[in-house]
Amino acid sequence: MIFKRVGDGRPYPDHDTPLREWAELPPRPLRLDELITVKRNLDLETLLASDSTFFGDLFPHVVEWKGELYLEDGLHRALRAALQQRPVIHARVLEL
Repeated sequence: MIFKRVGDGRPYPDHDTPLREWAELPPRPLRLDELITVKRNLDLETLLASDSTFFGDLFPHVVEWKGELYLEDGLHRALRAALQQRPVIHARVLEL
């Protein structure tokens, strides 16, 4: 098992957090098996691209809501870490 659960959409309320505010959150280590994805599908080309994080945040975005951790952005990075047998990633966590 890589993730705690594979979700389909965001169960938490919309938070409209701009990238600038995400950037102010310090990254912290999280176990992949504690995360619930909010996307069921991924693009294999993006997963295998060497520059997939070139234009975005280097750290995945996770929303903590009702005691659960939802991987909002960074599914490809998290899966790449799992394929490299790394059980932990560093991510920015927004607490709602």
